[in-house]
Amino acid sequence: MGYGILFGLITFVNNRVKDIKARHIVRKNVFYIVTTCQIIVVFFIWIQNLNSITIFLGVAGAGLALALQEVILSVAGWLLILVRRPFEVGDRIELKGIKGDIIDIRMFQTSLLEIGNWVHADQSTGRIVNIPNSFVFKEANYNYSRGFEFIWNEIPILVTFESDWKRGRDVMIAHARKYAEGLEENVRRKIDAMRNRYMIYYGKLTPIVYVNIKDSGVELTLRYLTESKKRRFTQDQLCQAILEDFHNEPNVEFAYPTYRIVKT
Repeated sequence: MGYGILFGLITFVNNRVKDIKARHIVRKNVFYIVTTCQIIVVFFIWIQNLNSITIFLGVAGAGLALALQEVILSVAGWLLILVRRPFEVGDRIELKGIKGDIIDIRMFQTSLLEIGNWVHADQSTGRIVNIPNSFVFKEANYNYSRGFEFIWNEIPILVTFESDWKRGRDVMIAHARKYAEGLEENVRRKIDAMRNRYMIYYGKLTPIVYVNIKDSGVELTLRYLTESKKRRFTQDQLCQAILEDFHNEPNVEFAYPTYRIVKT
C-alpha cells in the first residue's frame, strides 16, 4: 500500500511540476517522507510485544550496519590515518591512477588537488578530488613525500649511430652531476632516517646514463634523483642545458625514425 501511495504521489508531481530541477527535488522529498512514515507505522505495529521489539531491533541493527558499511569503514580509515599517519596534508600520493597533493583530511573523506591526467608531467589540473577514507583498507596508495621525498627520474635521448655517443653521454652526466651537487648528502641523511623505520637500501645515488641500441639510433637514458614536486622543473632545466651543449657538438646529432624505399 505504501508503494502504491508513493507511486501515485510521484505521478502527480511529474504531471504538475514542470521545472526539471524542482521536480527532482520534490520527488526525492516525497520518497523520504513516505519511507519515514512507513518505518514509523511498522515500528508501532511491532512494538506491541517485547519479542517483536527485540526482532525489530535486531533486523534494524543488521540492516543499518549493512547500509552504513562504507561510512563505518571510512571512519575506521580516518582513525588509521590519524594513528599510523601513512600520509598527511601536503603529501603527494597516488591511488588507482589518481595522483594529487593532499589538501585536507576529514572524518569521511580525503581531498586531493589533482595532478597529471590530461596535464603532462606532475602539474596541477586545478580539480579537487574527494576520496572516501575507506580506501586505506582496499587499495594500495603510493606516497611520493612521506619520509623520503626524492624519486628517480629518467630522460631518454636518441642519437644517431654515426654520432659520438660517448661524448653525448659525458655531456648528460656532467649536467646531472652539476644539478646533484650537495643533493647526495641530503639524500643519504633521509635514507638513514628511513632505515630507522624500514629495511631500505640504496647503493648508487649519483646520476648515471644507460646506453641502449634502438632501431633508429643509440638511446642514452639519464637517470637521476630529484624531489618529487620538482620533477618537471629539473627535467626542463636539464633538457635545456643538454640541448645547448648538443648544439655545439658537431659529432652529436639527434636521431629520429627514418624510412628507406628501395625500388627494384
